[in-house]
Amino acid sequence: MLRSGMFPALMLNTRSLSAAPRRRRGAFQAVATALNLALIAISLAAQIPAAAQTPAQQPPASAPATSMRDRIMGRIMGAGPIAWTPAQLATMARLRDAAIADPYALDELRHLTDNIGPRLSGSPQAQQAVDYVAAEMKALGAEVTLEKTPVPHWVRGVETGTLLEWKGMAPGTQQKIVLTALGGSVATRADGLTAEVAVVNNWADLKALPSGAVKGKILLFNKKFDKQLAAQQGGIYAYGDAVQYRAASPIAGATAGAAAVLVRSVGGADYRIPHTGMTMYVPGVDKIPAAAITAEDADLLANLTSQGPVKMHLTLTPQTLPDTPSYNVIADWKGTEHPEQLVVVSGHLDSWDLGTGAIDDGAGVVVSMQAIHILQKLGIHPKRTVRFIAWMSEEEGSEGAATFMQEHGKDMANYIGALESDLGAGHPDGVLYAGKPELGPWLQPVAEVLEPIGAQTFRSSPETGEDINGMTEKGVPSFAPSQDGRYYFNYHHTPADTFDKVNPRELAENAAVMTVVAYALADSADPAPR
Repeated sequence: MLRSGMFPALMLNTRSLSAAPRRRRGAFQAVATALNLALIAISLAAQIPAAAQTPAQQPPASAPATSMRDRIMGRIMGAGPIAWTPAQLATMARLRDAAIADPYALDELRHLTDNIGPRLSGSPQAQQAVDYVAAEMKALGAEVTLEKTPVPHWVRGVETGTLLEWKGMAPGTQQKIVLTALGGSVATRADGLTAEVAVVNNWADLKALPSGAVKGKILLFNKKFDKQLAAQQGGIYAYGDAVQYRAASPIAGATAGAAAVLVRSVGGADYRIPHTGMTMYVPGVDKIPAAAITAEDADLLANLTSQGPVKMHLTLTPQTLPDTPSYNVIADWKGTEHPEQLVVVSGHLDSWDLGTGAIDDGAGVVVSMQAIHILQKLGIHPKRTVRFIAWMSEEEGSEGAATFMQEHGKDMANYIGALESDLGAGHPDGVLYAGKPELGPWLQPVAEVLEPIGAQTFRSSPETGEDINGMTEKGVPSFAPSQDGRYYFNYHHTPADTFDKVNPRELAENAAVMTVVAYALADSADPAPR
C-alpha cells in the first residue's frame, strides 16, 4: 500500500493510486527509494507523463542507536535523574511478567483468525471483527468508541492461469499456473484473455526491449526475493527491493502496451503459494489486470519463454464495489491525573483474504488488546490515558488512519506517544522509536526492565508504523516492537498466514513490550521528549 508517510515521493491521489508496501527497521527509506527509482525507470521506458509523478522528499534523518558502550557506562556510572521511581519500575516488571504468563492475546488471536477469519475491508468478517473487539474492550471496562470511516470494497473473483502452447509440449495438454489477483486489480473479460507471455527481470530489461515488443502480451516481471538478504539483515530489506514491482508493474506494463501483467510473488517461501497485496494505477494510464504468480511458476515461464513462444490464458474477475462504511475501534483506559493526555497502543484489524490474517495483523491487534487487559487485571490506572486503537483498512489505503487524523489531528499536543505492532509476532529484541534523539537515553530504564525477555535493544528509526505515521509527522514520539522479521515474508499476504504460524511465547513477549512501553509513557513524571 502506497501512502504519504511510507512513500512520500509517490504520494498521488490515494484513491486513484494504490500500491503495495510498508514496514520499518531502517528499510523505510530503502523501500521508498526503490519505488522512486521504479517510477523513474518506468518513465524512461514508457514515457509516463511527468504529471503522474511528484518530486522526491527526504525523510528526517534518524538518530544513531544508543551505543553498547554508552549503555554500559550509563549502568555503571548512573544516567542521572530518570522519569520513573523505583516503584514504577517495579510495576513495569510486574506488567512484563503478567503479560508473559497470560494467554489472553493468544486466545483473542485464535478467535479472530479461526472463528472470524480473513478481514478484508468492506467484508462481513471485517465488520464482525469490529463488533467483537469493541465488545471485548467494553468487557474490560474501557470506554469504547466506534469511529466511522469509509473504506474500499474490493472483492476477489475467479483467478486462473493456464499455459496453452509452449515448446516441447505433449499434444493436447495444458499446464496450470498458480496465481492470485493483486489487490485493487481490474478484471479481464469474464471469459479471460489469451496472449503470448513476455518475461523481464527488472525495469532495465523492459527499457531495453524494442518499442512494441510486449504489445498485447502478458508481461511477467520476474524480480526475485533476496532470501540471503532476508536471512542476514531481515525480511523487510528484501521486501523493499522486490515490492516495487508489485506496486508499479501495471503502470509499466500498460505504458509498454501489455494486455496484463504478472509479478513474481514477493516473499521467501517457495511452496507454490502466491502473495497478494495492493498494486497501483495512475490517471492517464490504462488500467490492466495484475496478478502475482508463485516463484516456481515464474521460473517455469522464464525457462519456457527462453526456448520459444509461450501462450497463456488468464482469467481474473475481481470487482471494485462502492466504498462502504467501517470503523476504527477506539478504547480508552482512563488516566488518573491527566486523562486528556493519551498514549496509543494499536494494530490494524483488517487483513488480506487469502489467509486469516494472523501475523498481518491479528497479532498486532491482540498484543495491543492485552496491554489494556493486563492493566485491568492488575488494577493499574496510569497518570495518562492509554488509548487502544484497532485500525481499519490499512492494507487497502489506510483510510482508518486518515479519518483518525482528520478527526484528531488538531489534538496532537495531547498525544504523548503512539505504538503500533505490524510486523508479525516474531521475537522482539527491543523497541524502535521515531522522534528526538533524547528518547534513547530517556527510555534506558525501560530497556532494562525488558532485558529479562531479551527485548532491551532500543533503536531510532525514521518511522514505526503506517497507521501512526500521521502522528509521527505531527511530532508525537512513536514506537514499535523491533521484531525478528527473517521469516515474516514467507507467510505475509499468503494463504499460509494462519494461526499456527504464531509462536505463543513470542506473541507474549510482544504483548509484554507493548504493555510495558505503554505504561512507561503513560505514567512517567514528565511526557516523553518531543
